[in-house]
Amino acid sequence: MAAETEERRQPGPRGRRRRRSRVALGFGLGLGATLAWLAVQTVLKVSSMLTLLLLAVFIAISLEPMVVGLTRRGLRRGWAVAIVLSGFVAILAGFLALVIPPVANEISALVNAVPGWLQQLHNHQSTIGRFEDRYHLVEKTRQQIGSGGAGLAGGLLGAGQIVLSTVTSTVIVITVSLYCMAGLPAIKRFCYRFVARSRRDRVEGMAEEIMSRIGRFMLGNLATSAIAGIATFIWCLVTGVPYAAALGVFVALMDLIPIVGSSLAGIVVSLVALSVSLPIAVATAAFYIAFRLAEDYLIVPRAMKFAVDVHPLVTVLAVLVGGALLGIIGALVAIPAAVAVGLILDEYVFPKTDTA
Repeated sequence: MAAETEERRQPGPRGRRRRRSRVALGFGLGLGATLAWLAVQTVLKVSSMLTLLLLAVFIAISLEPMVVGLTRRGLRRGWAVAIVLSGFVAILAGFLALVIPPVANEISALVNAVPGWLQQLHNHQSTIGRFEDRYHLVEKTRQQIGSGGAGLAGGLLGAGQIVLSTVTSTVIVITVSLYCMAGLPAIKRFCYRFVARSRRDRVEGMAEEIMSRIGRFMLGNLATSAIAGIATFIWCLVTGVPYAAALGVFVALMDLIPIVGSSLAGIVVSLVALSVSLPIAVATAAFYIAFRLAEDYLIVPRAMKFAVDVHPLVTVLAVLVGGALLGIIGALVAIPAAVAVGLILDEYVFPKTDTA
């Protein structure tokens, strides 16, 4: 009897297989969760680099219509890419030529004015001297520097890291954009090979249409930025704000950045207008607020409607959602993404729902 009871307690082959399957299931779930966690952590670590690569690819696709237009005139693709990049370098050089001289003059004037300010600071009869006698700003500044030297050094180090990171990111974007522009046809042929041959022509036509509209979007964005630059130039000429040409080019470049670009440019121009008078600065700020409203709700939606055939409401919503998800770069690629989604829906989804 004892032997029979012991045999019943021992698991049979089916029980052992069931126990092994549970162990294998638990091991598989644990391994899958671990790999998923590692994948998420890896994506988070390289998210900034992936964002830069996305921006570089977007720039290459946006400039593709210009390159194609030059190749149709008989130029080789390498020469066409070089001409397009040379044009943008020339624009940047022109902007620097307009900006550097007035900035250098202002810095020189500031340096020359410092000795006079120091002399007035020790003159108890001057306004600055009486202000110093009352608030003792020099002594407070010395105490802050003496007690917060480490914080000051840390702040300078952080600022240096930001500048270095910005320069490095710019070099990466320019380099990757150059390689993408030069090898874009080969890259597209390689990507199309992942699609089945029976559907390749249809997918290729859809992809080419999306990239064509992205190029038109970039041209529309350049047009709105040119309008912002010209409006700034005219306003500065009328109100007497100095450096009208340099500020016009600066506003045009900043306006290429969605959401925050034109606002930051308006703040800079308003601060420059303080050199004329406070009423002019206030009027300049009001001008940019009005222009920003007109740009967001009149100029940009209409230009994007003409360039990429997107409803103005979709344009505004796409920019807001893209900016919330990926910041400036997300806002920049939001409208082309909305165009791509709309084309895919019209080509693949809506025909099936209409015939169902």
